Amino acid sequence: MVGITSYGAYIPLYRLNRTTIYLSLGWLNPASLLPGEKAVANYDEDSLTMAVASGMDCLTGADREKIDGLFFATTTAPYKERQNGGIIATALDLGPSIRTCDFTTSMKAGTGALISAYDAVTSGSAKNVLVCASDCRLGKPGGFQEEIYGDGAAAFLLGNSGVIASIEGTYSVSYDFVDTWRAEEDKYNRAWEDRWIRDEGYGKFISEAISGLLEKYNLTPKDFAKVVYPCLYIRAHADIGKRLGFEPGQIQDHLFTSMGHTGTAYPLMMLVAALEDAKPGDKILVASYGNGSDALFLEVTKEIKKARDRRGVKKHLESKKDLGSYEKYVTFREILDIDTGGRGEEIAGTQLSTLWRDRKTVLALCGSKCRRCGTPQYPFQQVCGNPKCGAIDEMDSYRFSDRRGTLFTYTGDILAFSPSPPAIYGMVDFEGGGRWMFDLNDCELDALQVGMPVEMSFRRKYHDMARGIHGYYWKATPVRA
Repeated sequence: MVGITSYGAYIPLYRLNRTTIYLSLGWLNPASLLPGEKAVANYDEDSLTMAVASGMDCLTGADREKIDGLFFATTTAPYKERQNGGIIATALDLGPSIRTCDFTTSMKAGTGALISAYDAVTSGSAKNVLVCASDCRLGKPGGFQEEIYGDGAAAFLLGNSGVIASIEGTYSVSYDFVDTWRAEEDKYNRAWEDRWIRDEGYGKFISEAISGLLEKYNLTPKDFAKVVYPCLYIRAHADIGKRLGFEPGQIQDHLFTSMGHTGTAYPLMMLVAALEDAKPGDKILVASYGNGSDALFLEVTKEIKKARDRRGVKKHLESKKDLGSYEKYVTFREILDIDTGGRGEEIAGTQLSTLWRDRKTVLALCGSKCRRCGTPQYPFQQVCGNPKCGAIDEMDSYRFSDRRGTLFTYTGDILAFSPSPPAIYGMVDFEGGGRWMFDLNDCELDALQVGMPVEMSFRRKYHDMARGIHGYYWKATPVRA
């Protein structure tokens, strides 16, 4: 039996109500437009950092040494030539003897990566493959895409042991259908006419893929507890399922009004939401959209009960803050070019040769742990810092990224530049030992307290546009529910 052995998701803390967008652009009657809100990545988040966060959620309790593949799906990769999946694998502290690959340029890249991972495990070329899908797409200010795009990520671990939802079959259709696109020189996505996308695109391709899968495996709509598929048109979303013969209760909630359209991650985040409520024996059908459609047929096993300790989609949706400001949003996305002042001038980041040598320290947040007395330290040390021990060269690698800590002390700096001032940083004491100073984010200065619990979050430390380098490191954030 091959299928999903674990799942995870990530939705940024901040939300932007669509009414806030409309009022900022001068719409007199925003109530007549799109309802709800969309998830907004913080200024130091992108598709790569969100993929790491969803991977962390998915790998809760997993043995990372047994993972032999990582596939990353996105249309908004920070790097066009440098494997983004390799950065994610390093940040997650996965071993070097794994296969990594980027899937991109189509919104159905997420299901494409999932099917490829399934094929790899089925063929025996891999035993456990982690699939991360994430997007942070940019719509032109004042346009329809700006209103609909949300940010988020999903992750699935596929294997042949401890399967919580077996993959029983797949069916795909592929077309060079032009609805949305972004060329090499484009900053924003472009789109063709809405009715064309809705009727010729979503309405036909999703239906064709689902109908093809039902026919291929001699199934009917009544066989499924849930059917999952994306659609950015709320009314059309319901109509697609109705035309295929599914009852309203079988159609998974579109999540469009609570997080927006999250690109390659969208159908997979909806699948996570379906698995959170699934019972053993439930059959789930999931289909994607983008230059055609992929459809997968899954059956939930009794092992599903072991995967409930995830934040997933539900807990991330409940844990949120209203960004409240359209101007802040366009600043976060680097649409509005603000003056950083003399103190905010960019300086050279980590040298690439240094990053290579210290990749486990910088990207994986690994320090050392003394074999003799068990004292953990960050960064990696050759000499044990315990004065009662003092062992030399008796250290093992020790990962801090999945350890929670408490805030020992903190500072709000009103002089240092930050896209969301003030800049905040503090000393973190890790559970089990170890201490280091980190930037803090996803928090307000007035809400911080000495001793409050924090957790680590992989973030973009800087963006050196002159050299085309995204620098990543870990920051501390208050623990989300």
